[in-house]
Amino acid sequence: MSVAFLYPGQGTQRPGMLHDLPGHPAVAATRAEAERILPGSSLRDTAEALESTVTAQVALCVAGVAATRALAGEGAVPDAVAGHSAGAFPAAVAAGVLTFAEALTAVRRRGELMRDAYPRGYGMAVVLGLSVPQARRVIESITTDDDPAYLAVVDTDRQLVVAGGDRALERLDAAAARAGARRVRRLDIAVPSHCPLLGRVADAMADHLAAIPRRPLGVPYLGDSTGRLLRDSGAVLDDLARGVATTVRWRDVVALLGELGTTLFVQTPPGHVLADMARAAHPRTRVVALADTDLADAALLTRRDRLPGGSSRTPSIGT
Repeated sequence: MSVAFLYPGQGTQRPGMLHDLPGHPAVAATRAEAERILPGSSLRDTAEALESTVTAQVALCVAGVAATRALAGEGAVPDAVAGHSAGAFPAAVAAGVLTFAEALTAVRRRGELMRDAYPRGYGMAVVLGLSVPQARRVIESITTDDDPAYLAVVDTDRQLVVAGGDRALERLDAAAARAGARRVRRLDIAVPSHCPLLGRVADAMADHLAAIPRRPLGVPYLGDSTGRLLRDSGAVLDDLARGVATTVRWRDVVALLGELGTTLFVQTPPGHVLADMARAAHPRTRVVALADTDLADAALLTRRDRLPGGSSRTPSIGT
């Protein structure tokens, strides 16, 4: 038996997400620590504030670490962790690769770089109902030198995300419909993440993370840009840096977790989108989202399903 913690990324943020976290001393302590690390920015979770990619990514990091610490305070720790896009940073904290302060500082830097690289004219759209080969053909048909588009995220076999210029994404609607897509919807993300357009951001993040000490992993970490199990902190840091400019292979992450014997998926707040994907991929496996589940119940399930002899480190995750 094995427990995997899943950390959602940008696009899942919602107003009030930090104030709706479990009422646990570890959550209060984490929010207070975040305020000390990034004064004035870490607790902003209004609709207006979360329109900023910087604020949204910081809030997601705070939420993920706070939830992990609350579960750890109840004796519930994971056997593996995986984060979707910006969720990779709280996952790296849970794995022991980053301290909370290092993660918050890196996430803020990442958000600033992304915002400044493409302040307008770009975005992302989810496409439902097309396979990866079909989507690639559609993307090729709508791409021009002035208006590029890229396959940015493979969430499931039939749920994909395209990144690119506004005019290319406008052409995506009709082209995807002709190819048989059920739906195309623009996401609340103002930058073209997970594609070569952010290559310079990835380079800058690699430079930023180069000073982080190489620490042994407390639990295995699955890289969302590789879809593979990473056991070396250097590989995790490279995944954190390069992931912003490479396709997210979340379908592969969830599939591999199943192959590794995961018997319980636990998604940290906000929302339950990753839990829904895990449930669809592994219908016989127990899946819970902390946003929909009492903390005590989630902790009990985690303690029951953990690997015998698994790591017991934690109540001070990320300190």
